[in-house]
Amino acid sequence: MNRTVTTLGLCLGASTVSVVTIRARLNDNTGRSTFEPPEILHHAVYPHDGDPKQTLHKALQSVAWETIDKVAATGRKFRQFLNLSAIAEPEAVEYAYNLLKPADSHCPAVISAGGETFMVYVLNPAGQIANVLTGNKCAAGTGEFFLQQLRRMDVSLEEAGLWAEETEPYHVSGRCSVFCKSDCTHATNKGVPKARVTAGLGKMMANKVLELLKKVERRNLMLVGGTARNQMMVRYLREAIPGLIIPKEAPYFEALGAAVWALTNETRPFPGLDHLFSAQTNRFDVLPPLKPFMDMVTFKTMARDAARTGDICLLGLDVGSTTTKAVLVRQSDCALLASIYLRTNGDPVGASRQCYQAILEQVQQSVDPGQIKIVGLGVCGSGRQIAGLHALTDGVINEIIAHATASVYFDREVDTIFE
Repeated sequence: MNRTVTTLGLCLGASTVSVVTIRARLNDNTGRSTFEPPEILHHAVYPHDGDPKQTLHKALQSVAWETIDKVAATGRKFRQFLNLSAIAEPEAVEYAYNLLKPADSHCPAVISAGGETFMVYVLNPAGQIANVLTGNKCAAGTGEFFLQQLRRMDVSLEEAGLWAEETEPYHVSGRCSVFCKSDCTHATNKGVPKARVTAGLGKMMANKVLELLKKVERRNLMLVGGTARNQMMVRYLREAIPGLIIPKEAPYFEALGAAVWALTNETRPFPGLDHLFSAQTNRFDVLPPLKPFMDMVTFKTMARDAARTGDICLLGLDVGSTTTKAVLVRQSDCALLASIYLRTNGDPVGASRQCYQAILEQVQQSVDPGQIKIVGLGVCGSGRQIAGLHALTDGVINEIIAHATASVYFDREVDTIFE
């Protein structure tokens, strides 16, 4: 006799929480699924932005719990904090793979490319994990790093996908996240199109994966994880891996494996949302709060004023890799007359022009801009060269000089700067 079982699988990953609900008919005599594969009823992936607990709580509030028979979780870091039955990610990978594997071929390995790490699960002919290959822990090349660089350039994942097929990649370093970010910044500062920089990031990520496959036969491999949505990376992997398999379930692959495991294994009862999380113990030393030491801190500031007719002013511009800032000060007393802070979005000249416009609008609130005079413009930051060239100023300095000059202005005794 057969019965229908509905299970919910969770995966608490490094950057996302994924949820999958499946339904299957089980044979009461064997306890195993019938020949019909489980039906996926619902799936969702939620970025948790460093707060998986709150994200998971919100994701589960809309679940119709009266329809769920079993729940299981997976995830390298956070599953131990749940009052639920949980399995390790490799086990979840095995269960999901054996559900989704091609009927006519064997995959030598499953590539799990997520937000924080890339891993290769080497499989034996029975679909069991025989070895696990991992790279270094540098953030460069991971899914979250890729998304961070897209946000810095104000590019969406959908836009990047549209550029995937025909864009010539700009070379960026893959050996260090700092070098890679610098390469991207310098490229956009030089006017290299964002499409080429994005393509370079995708090729760098693909190379990270290929480095892990030196001892694996490159054919019929399965790619899973959130970065399977990265069409830039996928383009280069398809060129290097004949028969690359990307199941539509790739973004929630491990959660699906947990749900499949729950079909045929005993699980703990769902404790309810209020008791979902176990008491957590700190995994690191906790230092006392800094508030009692406030008397040891001196805060420095500068006078603020409105622009007046006849003011002689200086303009300062900091064009950074992520944000661009500008200030207008009166030369006679260094009073701050206007300021602005905005995102660079991979366009240092455009961001500079936005700053000039914002400063102008602030000045106009108190005086006719034609009645003041700007006698100097100083520029620093990673985009200083192109911004300085655009503004036709000789006042281009590096951040070290800018830090030192500003610090000594506020405190002539200063000897150390933390940025």
